[in-house]
Amino acid sequence: MSQPHQLDNPLYVLLRDDKVHAFNEGKPQEGEIDLSGGDFRGLDLRRLNPERINFTDAYFRGADLRGLDLRQVRMEGASIAHAQISGTYFPEALSADEILMSLNFGTRLRYRSGSR
Repeated sequence: MSQPHQLDNPLYVLLRDDKVHAFNEGKPQEGEIDLSGGDFRGLDLRRLNPERINFTDAYFRGADLRGLDLRQVRMEGASIAHAQISGTYFPEALSADEILMSLNFGTRLRYRSGSR
């Protein structure tokens, strides 16, 4: 199993430095933004525009994800242990039980079979 880590990516550094607005402004207009495996522990991401971000295997322990629309975001293998998720839309491929297991126990999010 992969461990979360600090990414060598200038956009990731903006998020780590709590510069969410600068991240949103600096995002490329096309293509996927690969932040897979990143460590987002405790970050306030409420103002994040998550379009086209790949959060596969990312670690969100204690992060503030309130109000985000993550429906089109890749999150398989991510962990949201003890994150703030009020008002958050999650990908349709994630069941409510799967989200709760990750939130309460830190399990990795698993997509339903055939929903990738």
